[in-house]
Amino acid sequence: MANETSDRPRLTAKGERTRAHIVEEAARLIHERGVAGTTLDDVKAAAEVSGSQLYHYFPDKDELVQAVIDYQASTIVNNQRHANLGSVKGLRAWRNMVVAAAKGTRAKGGCPLGSLGGQLSESDPEARALIGAGFEQWSTAIGDGLRALHADGQLPSDIDPDDLAVTLLATLQGGLLLAQTQRSVRPFETAVDTLLTLVLRG
Repeated sequence: MANETSDRPRLTAKGERTRAHIVEEAARLIHERGVAGTTLDDVKAAAEVSGSQLYHYFPDKDELVQAVIDYQASTIVNNQRHANLGSVKGLRAWRNMVVAAAKGTRAKGGCPLGSLGGQLSESDPEARALIGAGFEQWSTAIGDGLRALHADGQLPSDIDPDDLAVTLLATLQGGLLLAQTQRSVRPFETAVDTLLTLVLRG
């Protein structure tokens, strides 16, 4: 993580698990309530740790929020890399997966990474940089699959797979924002389906 300091002692296995648990609980609360609506006391209670434990791993809220950004970005990118966007069947399976995930949250919270960008980009330059790096990794993971699809002749020859990855990511973000504000997954589903219809052959 970019904000970790090299002079901190290495954590034990138990320490790593405790830190990871704190971050997971903080990520859940922040996604539900927002950064401003989540206090360190909230995280302490949710993670069932003492104040001294919490401050041992995260001296201030900024460091905890940065760890949450890293967690959300890593989770999304890892999930993306496990999806098979290198075939039409795989791309449609991925579409079903992201739509099902949106339906599972009943359109609440928006994108775990994108919502952080909306809250922090104008007030926290370091957070903005971390979120931007997360989006770059996500776009690259999407592009990796689309390049294989393009090489197989399943995309129009004049479409650049990396440009399409950015377009698909922007479609996801915009669709999730509309779904969040309208409390309906329909705009998200419509946006993704329309884009895939435009670019897929057959």
